[in-house]
Amino acid sequence: MNRQDKIAPSILSADFARLGDEVARVERAGADMIHFDVMDGHFVPNISIGVPVLESLRKVTKLPLDAHLMIENPERYVEVFVKAGANSVSVHAEVCNDIPAMAKRLHDLGARASIGINPETDVQRVLPFAEHLDMILIMSVHPGFGGQEFIPEAFEKLRAVRRELDRRGLKVDIEIDGGVKLANIADVKAAGANVFVSGSGIFGYPDYTKIVDEMRELIAHTPVRD
Repeated sequence: MNRQDKIAPSILSADFARLGDEVARVERAGADMIHFDVMDGHFVPNISIGVPVLESLRKVTKLPLDAHLMIENPERYVEVFVKAGANSVSVHAEVCNDIPAMAKRLHDLGARASIGINPETDVQRVLPFAEHLDMILIMSVHPGFGGQEFIPEAFEKLRAVRRELDRRGLKVDIEIDGGVKLANIADVKAAGANVFVSGSGIFGYPDYTKIVDEMRELIAHTPVRD
């Protein structure tokens, strides 16, 4: 199944002192969406940003906002994030007891539904429910901190998810998050991803347009391989 390739800068690596300007710069650079990491200090050992920041960014960008909720009890918070302006919401399989019900709730709220899995979580935790979803998020680092190195075992997870989605004819996006950069984005595309979250791989460079263009060129010329 053909899926549109999308580059999603993760603002966890942006300069928070001028966050609105940073988002404007990656929008001008050609980003397809903004990845918004939410951490609660419980599900992951860090605390990041929340609803007021997302609501503020909604006013300054037309790009879709992709809220990645690395939090416990996500069912308590999905509605407020959607109402604040999130276009898609990812909650983690590790803390979601009823994936179809969560997907329905997000769809009823008008958002795209995504389920994420951590590096230690088997893809079978989410694949049986894939027909309910718009996106599956594969973590290629242990969530909680930016700037980590890509975990190579994520490649086989990507291939397994892509094979199963294609077998069932499901046009579900496959998002990869963690350690994605210019040096490995082609390999990630070849393994089956089509939504590429990159934090320091974009914000760590002075020229966002140049790095986004180079990433897009690489993924455009890389076929998905079995």
